[in-house]
Amino acid sequence: MSRTFSVSDSVLVALPPETVYQQVSDPARMGAWSPENLGATVAGDGGAAHVGMAFDGHNKRGPFRWTTRCTVTAADEGRLFRFRVHAIGLKRPLLRGPIATWEYRFEPAEGGTRVTETWTDDRRAWPDAAANAFDRVATRGHTFADFQRRNIRITLRNLKAALEAPAAGA
Repeated sequence: MSRTFSVSDSVLVALPPETVYQQVSDPARMGAWSPENLGATVAGDGGAAHVGMAFDGHNKRGPFRWTTRCTVTAADEGRLFRFRVHAIGLKRPLLRGPIATWEYRFEPAEGGTRVTETWTDDRRAWPDAAANAFDRVATRGHTFADFQRRNIRITLRNLKAALEAPAAGA
């Protein structure tokens, strides 16, 4: 069975693109919305997202926890935030290689911003049969494309709810 290498979904958030971008482009905040990510530790002094910025993503799936090394490849304020995942490990990301690319596009839309989240499988060198077998073990029976399609839908729903929620005490 051939693989689906990329999946995406979109949501309308009732805020300007720059506001949504500022939240999403902070890797430490992703844990507030994602069903799998617990946040991130940004290398160096942090600051605003920029091309070349590295961070370690902290993740969980059921009882399993792991860390990924990521590098920002696009940081166009209010328009595009993208990073690639290129190392993985339990406590430290020691196993290097192309894993995935995550992209967030922000487009002005009536009523706010259309946010599109895209996951791309960067494991191009893996034979389809090997990738599909690994995916079904790692996701308890799914391909990564199907698994990430669900995760993206949950993340976008949570992002919208969190960003549109009235400020505490307002």
